[in-house]
Amino acid sequence: MQPVPQDLLKEYVQSQHFTSTTEIMEAMKEMFRDVIQTVMEVEMDEELGRERCERSDAPEGTSRNYRNGYTKKTVKTQLGEVDIKVPRDRNGSFEPKIIGKYDRNADGM
Repeated sequence: MQPVPQDLLKEYVQSQHFTSTTEIMEAMKEMFRDVIQTVMEVEMDEELGRERCERSDAPEGTSRNYRNGYTKKTVKTQLGEVDIKVPRDRNGSFEPKIIGKYDRNADGM
């Protein structure tokens, strides 16, 4: 895994004007949530074989699977509890790999 580019990180820190370590931890928690959310969106794209808002190329009459909203989930991490939105598909076949369907703890975090 590649580290975050230092100039990007520096720009983010300057924009936040942190005054305490509590604010830094809260920002890390939000970043963790955003990264997990993005990973699950990418997993859904791979599952469906297309990106969000793209229509299926499957012929009419065949079973086509589409996105079907989100399910809220609270995940426990070392930073505290994080609320995430797990994407759903109409067939109910999508299972996130990063945090499984019934998992409530983020391993290693």
